[in-house]
Amino acid sequence: MAPVRITALPESARRLTLPLLLLLLAAMAVLEMSWGHYPLSWLQFWQWLRGSPLLAPDKAMQIHLLMVEIRLPRLSVAILVGAALAASGTVFQAVFRNPLAAPDILGVMAGAAFGGALGIILGGPWWTIQMAAFVFGLIAVAMAYLIARHFPGQPTLMLVIGGILAGALFTALLSLVKYAADPYQQLPSIVFWLMGSLSNVPLRQIPYFALPVFAGIALLMLQGHRLDALSLGDEEAHSLGLPVRQIRLLVIVLATLLAAMAVMMAGMIGWIGLIIPHLGRLLLGPGNRRLLLGSSILGAAYLLLADALARNLFSVDVPVGVFAELLGVPAFLLVLRQIRKAWV
Repeated sequence: MAPVRITALPESARRLTLPLLLLLLAAMAVLEMSWGHYPLSWLQFWQWLRGSPLLAPDKAMQIHLLMVEIRLPRLSVAILVGAALAASGTVFQAVFRNPLAAPDILGVMAGAAFGGALGIILGGPWWTIQMAAFVFGLIAVAMAYLIARHFPGQPTLMLVIGGILAGALFTALLSLVKYAADPYQQLPSIVFWLMGSLSNVPLRQIPYFALPVFAGIALLMLQGHRLDALSLGDEEAHSLGLPVRQIRLLVIVLATLLAAMAVMMAGMIGWIGLIIPHLGRLLLGPGNRRLLLGSSILGAAYLLLADALARNLFSVDVPVGVFAELLGVPAFLLVLRQIRKAWV
């Protein structure tokens, strides 16, 4: 059997890609809202949506709880987290000119994992755990940046080395926290949180997360042409009169904030920031402004699909991070040939 080959789309076809990606996102949203263990016909859903008197009041209340209180928050969080991780990965791959760059390259995921685990063993409401994850994710990246500043050499290379050191430190600290956790109550919560979940954010908190995520993506898109210049190398960007150091710091801060927000909402979900930018590059080309928008849409649709499968393929909900990785491995293998050609 001949191997499957994924080829980049021609420029004429790329003009239709964004509308098609929006349709894909809409289809995944419908799948997320309609597919579940609770039996709900399209007629019942339409009657509830219209407020039809033909629907019994108790049935209308059940549908309202299911759609508004359970599925709508998961859908919203999946869109925000998928878009944030995909946009963050796109920026890091452009800045570091590395096809294996992902949101955790500077240690933000390791720092956030430690912060969330520390918040769990210290107790308190869930928002304190989210804030601990967010703050320690930023601390990890700040540490990587300080390491790069205090050691001479190539700025990009030293940032990566700083990220490796910060990630290793917070991974070790996470192991210490897991060792100190109560093995019957706290440790299972830490392990489950590290596998990712979309059910930790109530509907009333969604706007507080949506505003910074969409604002961060929009600000990064405004830097799209500058990211294109950074992708060519520092010397080329300097020759165009761009303040390379300031631009790099700005986009790294914005991408880090997006990744930290994603972990704050859903815990640890991998692969989206790695594989989705490559898929977007094949569909939309290398221009970062269009690529950031397309990757954000594609990342949101990808996580919606992963969550729909995680909720419905088994009798119990499987952590969404597990399915995000299970889908990511074959997707990465399918596009690996084209990724290698594009980055050589």
